[in-house]
Amino acid sequence: MPEPTYIQFFDAGLEPSHELLGGKCASLVSMTAAGMPVPPGFAVTTASYDAFLHESGISDEIAGLIDSLRHHDLSHVDEVSAQIREHIESRPVPDHVRDELRSAYDALQSRFSEEVPVAVRSSATAEDLPDASFAGQQDTYLWLMGFDAVRHHIRRCWASLYTSRAILYRLKNGISEEDLSMAVAVQKMVNAKTSGVAITMDPTTGDRSKITIDASYGVGEMVVSGTVTPDNILLDKVMLSVVRLHIGDKHAELVPDPATRSLVEREVSAERRAVRCLDDDELLAVASMAKRAEKHYGCPQDIEWALDADLPDGENLLLLQSRPETVHSSKATTAPASSGSTGFTGFSLAGITSALPGKN
Repeated sequence: MPEPTYIQFFDAGLEPSHELLGGKCASLVSMTAAGMPVPPGFAVTTASYDAFLHESGISDEIAGLIDSLRHHDLSHVDEVSAQIREHIESRPVPDHVRDELRSAYDALQSRFSEEVPVAVRSSATAEDLPDASFAGQQDTYLWLMGFDAVRHHIRRCWASLYTSRAILYRLKNGISEEDLSMAVAVQKMVNAKTSGVAITMDPTTGDRSKITIDASYGVGEMVVSGTVTPDNILLDKVMLSVVRLHIGDKHAELVPDPATRSLVEREVSAERRAVRCLDDDELLAVASMAKRAEKHYGCPQDIEWALDADLPDGENLLLLQSRPETVHSSKATTAPASSGSTGFTGFSLAGITSALPGKN
């Protein structure tokens, strides 16, 4: 019987197994193999999580707590969630799992001239499925430096499988707890000067002859929270010409502070607010990359991207994540949307917040 695969680098040339990697990591492996500009990193596979559950002896305890759940009693759901997460975050990880993680972290850092920060991102097996969009239900942790911080936050990603929100989501959507598992992506951060999403259709109508791009300055977290309104650009998918343009307010941006190794909010000047945050070449590059992702996967995609300020212009566009578009991809095209729609309704930017400094 082959040894379990506890670690898989995105560029190892291995198959993107959803069962082993979860939705997010499988997508990162597949996009790397297709030659797309994915920031380097590795997956802590579901085999690592499963070995931890088995060797710590808590599988039966978790199953018992879930079976006892009174899911209409939200306070009881919160209580069960807290108990399970405490079990996961406090039990020891097997030595052989921890040692492989240590080796993988050191191997990733050896690719750079100095230690770089990483993001740790959950990749559940129930995540990013075409028929059950689970994006954003688990966790992403940013700006992590050093092995101890990384292993601690991997454990927190494992525990996030059992937040109250995630438990109720699975109950609502009929997702079985029996085969549930969690992989985790450990990925070099990106110094995002501009970031956003691109959807290879018009999400307000389902028109697959269009590409919709939403973009704002800095890291995309302020767009997710609704703090800023991004630029919204609708393009013709064939000609890549602008069909409709709405300049968002973009009054603030989240940018990295190297001194504190954290994000700080900065006001955007009136001059920058008034103009599109992507120039013509950048807009064309984002749209072209979105088309490549759709061609690779064979269905409409919802991608997350960033322009890395540390890289030269023309080489700084990075693909953070690509998942199937789930709202309109199976519906017929309807009437055109009114102008000014942001296009963010129903979509997640979970991956975009992994954009922070570090040089390739």
